Amino acid sequence: MAGVTSFEAIPNTGRVQERWRGREAPYGDFIVFSDGSLSVMKLMRFSRHDQRDDPRAEDWQWWELLRATAWTPSDWMDIDLTHASSTYLGSRALSGEAHDHGSIGWVALTREGDEGVLEWLAVSCSSNPFAEVTLDATSVTATSTSGRIWTFPRDAPQHVKITVDPVYPWPRG
Repeated sequence: MAGVTSFEAIPNTGRVQERWRGREAPYGDFIVFSDGSLSVMKLMRFSRHDQRDDPRAEDWQWWELLRATAWTPSDWMDIDLTHASSTYLGSRALSGEAHDHGSIGWVALTREGDEGVLEWLAVSCSSNPFAEVTLDATSVTATSTSGRIWTFPRDAPQHVKITVDPVYPWPRG
């Protein structure tokens, strides 16, 4: 698994929150939850059978490979740029990019408060940075700079759906 060297050490809630306040995330395709658990994900692309040569016809899914409560990342990266923020009833969604390993997209859901307590953080080395984010009662929706729309259920972000933005012609440059 990219970015995970072992599943031996348990990063407790305090350590996850400390890394979030330091604007750090494990390097790889992950969702880190506030309880310290980690979901390892893999981005898969599927094409519709009737339009294989049309990139707008591609279907994407981010699949959960495994869930770990004991893990050690091989590398932490800075999630240093926030491009968008949205609030809804005491919660805030943020999105942006990490530069230290290339241009990597990330999305986070926090509770409003002193420093914004992290609920979950999704990092995708396979995604472009996320330029837009919206938050409502059921989901966090982030749009990448390539025009892909990622819709994360607030309570189960590992079940994200990925679609193409119908407003922009594809490919978006």
